[in-house]
Amino acid sequence: MMFNPEKHHRHSIRLKDYDYSQAGAYFVTICAWNRECAFGEIIDGEMQLNEWGEVVALCWDEIPIHFPNVELDAFVIMPNHVHGIIIIPDSVEARHASPLQQKTEIPRGIKRKSLGAIVGSFKSATTKRINQIRSNPGAPVWQRNYYEHIIRDEEDLHDILEYIAGNPVKWGEDEENPDKIVRA
Repeated sequence: MMFNPEKHHRHSIRLKDYDYSQAGAYFVTICAWNRECAFGEIIDGEMQLNEWGEVVALCWDEIPIHFPNVELDAFVIMPNHVHGIIIIPDSVEARHASPLQQKTEIPRGIKRKSLGAIVGSFKSATTKRINQIRSNPGAPVWQRNYYEHIIRDEEDLHDILEYIAGNPVKWGEDEENPDKIVRA
């Protein structure tokens, strides 16, 4: 298929000229491939992780192993997506889980020590482990991109923390819920 810029274009949701490797707190949302409910289910307002969900939880907790100075805050796994807060301090050293290109030590062309490198490493590690479980190397687990929001102040942080904590209870209303009934 030939590239057609009228059909095949992606608009970046990133802030133009913002350096995502600089110190800051970031709220991220990462969706499962085709928004499939792959990580478990919500029962009585609580997320019940399946085996793949357990892998996602483990890999999230391992982010500071690969990025020793990075801090993690609130995190929730939903049936078909995750929400979490990643805090990048002034100095981040990285030992990536994602494949390196040639010998440049830059994972997949993403700036070292950036939010993109952290999310890419997490997605790579979870995909590799889940594909080992399902004996299906190369199968996608995650959507190509992710959503991010730069946390600007304490009020913004407070609102996001409440959103993350309340997400499982509100699953029935969630835009990502494939069972959500659309009302006119």
